[in-house]
Amino acid sequence: MATISANEIMFTAFEPKVQNRFIMYIDGIPAYLIKSAAAPGFEAGEVILDHINVYRKVKGKVRWNDMTLSLYDPVTPSGAQAVMEWVRLSHESVTGRDGYSDFYKKDLTLDILGPVGDIVSEWIIKGAYVKSSTFGEYDWANEAAINLSVTIAMDYCILNF
Repeated sequence: MATISANEIMFTAFEPKVQNRFIMYIDGIPAYLIKSAAAPGFEAGEVILDHINVYRKVKGKVRWNDMTLSLYDPVTPSGAQAVMEWVRLSHESVTGRDGYSDFYKKDLTLDILGPVGDIVSEWIIKGAYVKSSTFGEYDWANEAAINLSVTIAMDYCILNF
């Protein structure tokens, strides 16, 4: 008969990670403009192997989900301008030219901070680019700050620690 150890029953002190302790680094966009960021996530495909009247499943390709960022858009430096400078590396609206992936794909860093400002977890987002963006909403009846929404697609992510 299995027994339960005291460590499994008794309270163990721990420090949870909290949502508001993070810094995200994107070349060309000041870190203080990034209001929120969805953490990386992925989906693994499946391959079904048929055999007579049964089947077996094995893991297929892994696809990393898009990340959604929310940015402030101050008067200066303009958050919208910073996002558009990144977008212009992949597509220039005036000329219609597209850029090489070496120009517009970036490596991003999402650092999760502990209570004293130490880095307790670090995501490296590889091959990221702007997939879509909305540049806020304007309303005569609203005093709220303008927020930008940016959807980032990536090749893959690495959780360092």
